[in-house]
Amino acid sequence: MRGGALPPALLCAALAFALSFAPARARWSAIVALIVVAALASLATQAVAWREAVFLGCWISVVIAAAAVHLPGGVGPRLALALGINSGLWAGLVIAVAGSRLDLIKALPVVLLCVPGAWLVRSGRRIVLKVVASWLIAVSVLAASLPLVPTPGYQADHME
Repeated sequence: MRGGALPPALLCAALAFALSFAPARARWSAIVALIVVAALASLATQAVAWREAVFLGCWISVVIAAAAVHLPGGVGPRLALALGINSGLWAGLVIAVAGSRLDLIKALPVVLLCVPGAWLVRSGRRIVLKVVASWLIAVSVLAASLPLVPTPGYQADHME
């Protein structure tokens, strides 16, 4: 959970679930924003010094995007664009500190889950997206808290 394509892919999945509740036009503009911002952010060279903060920001963004599926009125066009920009920023920064640009190319197509997600919303099966998004929230909270809490196996102990 600390590198490669997995953290950005989970972020793209959370964004896809949120965009499933957005109007089609807003959905595609958010996807374009995600791609452009992620590509630009992946070029950041100073981000390595902020490794822990970048991963924390990524996991917080997963929680925010996944929680957007629970909004009563759905995701509006402005919120969709904001989520796309935010997700692109953190996905790109994670790639800059712990991955390769090939990992970004692997992770970004996950956002296309919004296509079947939108079908689920239209057909009245939105509970599926809400359950999976809630699972993403739980995984993200766990991934964010592991580096903050001394956990056996993750830090050197007195025997080393």
